[in-house]
Amino acid sequence: MFFQPEVETRDPAAQRARDDAALRRQLGYLFDRSPFYAGKLRAAGFGDAAACGGIETLPRLPFTEKDEIRRSQAEAPPFGTHLAADPAALARIYSTSGTTGDPCYMPVTATDLASWIEISSRSYTATGLRRGMRAVSTYNAGPFVAGAALDTIASLGVCHIPVGTGNTQRLIRALQLLKPEALLCTPSYALHLAEVLAERGIAADRLGVRRICVAGEPGGGEAEIRNRLEAAFGARLCEAMGIGDVSISLWGECDAQQGMHFAGGDHVHVELVDPATGEPVEKTDGATGELVYTALTREAVPLLRFRSRDHVVWWNAPCACGRTTPRVRCIGRTDDLVIVRGVNVFPTALRSVVAGFVPQVSGAIMIRPRARGVRQEPPLPVQVELGPGIAPPPGGLAAAIEAAIRTTLVVTAPVTLVPHGSLGRSEYKTKLLDFSDAE
Repeated sequence: MFFQPEVETRDPAAQRARDDAALRRQLGYLFDRSPFYAGKLRAAGFGDAAACGGIETLPRLPFTEKDEIRRSQAEAPPFGTHLAADPAALARIYSTSGTTGDPCYMPVTATDLASWIEISSRSYTATGLRRGMRAVSTYNAGPFVAGAALDTIASLGVCHIPVGTGNTQRLIRALQLLKPEALLCTPSYALHLAEVLAERGIAADRLGVRRICVAGEPGGGEAEIRNRLEAAFGARLCEAMGIGDVSISLWGECDAQQGMHFAGGDHVHVELVDPATGEPVEKTDGATGELVYTALTREAVPLLRFRSRDHVVWWNAPCACGRTTPRVRCIGRTDDLVIVRGVNVFPTALRSVVAGFVPQVSGAIMIRPRARGVRQEPPLPVQVELGPGIAPPPGGLAAAIEAAIRTTLVVTAPVTLVPHGSLGRSEYKTKLLDFSDAE
């Protein structure tokens, strides 16, 4: 099922032509309305919108970094010099936590908000939400950009049961009494919920959940996590991904489960670049790189070539669902990356290796670097939690996990096995890196 088949099944060449026209219009808007971008582009040698060109020449234009947005807001509070709309036209103002304690504000016009809802409606429809469904969610998203997703759920005609975080017992009672067909949460919280249900002797596959839609962190695409959750609940799991600075739920996975489809057509253009050099990466099946986004229709705070820091695998091959949009699988974020003597290690990749030892282990891990910062000298200490009822540790288990990590990720990681339940569980995003022991 499609939300907008004319967009989701459009010929890629035709979509590129539409994006080109939209980009040229947006560049004119930036020069006219955004002091931030007018100055930035002129400083880079582009005197006007015509000099910038279109989609083919987009990689010549400078990137936008998150820190630039923070500085702009600090220098010209509250919205920064990249506010391009009349403040009187703002329909909603979201906030994010700031590195200095002050929040970063994200204003949107009514047109911006409508575009976000349209984009996320494509994404959520791909993941399986349907009119008349009951869906329970565990996100406390109201003040944040993800809160616009709540508008999407309503616009799709889905009966929304917002439980929020902080009360797993309330979620379990909602599942038992209200029988929602869909569960919306992070993959780590879905795993936690499955564990709690098993500990309490509640059959997860008897609760009526037939669709698990996960987002908020990488993990839903990892085979071991997907298989465990689908087996526990007797449900199909599909994942979604967005980025607060650009749009909510920009990607959504269909029933083919071969990656998340891009849902931003006509509103957002996406590039794939080498995270180290920033150079374009050819978008071939299996290519890896960092996603870079350009808003094509944004009014309030447009973003041009915004670096997401999301590292993905990319596919263009036709999908069985009929969508012609590209697909990705997120493999990690620069924020979480550690480099061990030249080897890039994403915590999610290490977790995926450890998951191969379930049920001897629970799948929960904690990486405890010995030094602060991205660059680490080997070895990289890792705690791995044992599975329920596994005590004492099976002989040779730690060594086997270490060998698997070394073979798969080419890094030395001494493994310490810890009792089941000793690594914390989160009702939102689970932390996989802990620098508290670092020098």
